[in-house]
Amino acid sequence: MRVAVLSLALLAVSAVSVQAQTYDPRYPVCMKEYSGSPGGGEWIDCSYTSLPQCQASASGRAAMCEVNPYFLPGQGRSPGAHRHYRHGY
Repeated sequence: MRVAVLSLALLAVSAVSVQAQTYDPRYPVCMKEYSGSPGGGEWIDCSYTSLPQCQASASGRAAMCEVNPYFLPGQGRSPGAHRHYRHGY
């Protein structure tokens, strides 16, 4: 019985993790592109820094832009940021 409960709990946690991993938390905007084929589905691309940037890419496609629900401001390297390295001698 314990194994069954533990297995269900692990399955629930992994299902949430998979959904969160679909969205890249480094970018504030995602584009969802929909497949027109039978059984289709959607493809999510979270690599946009603004809605206008995303909308330009989505134009003419079966796609829409949305604010990334998993965006974490200040986490890791921000998009477009330049790193400066100091060369040691």
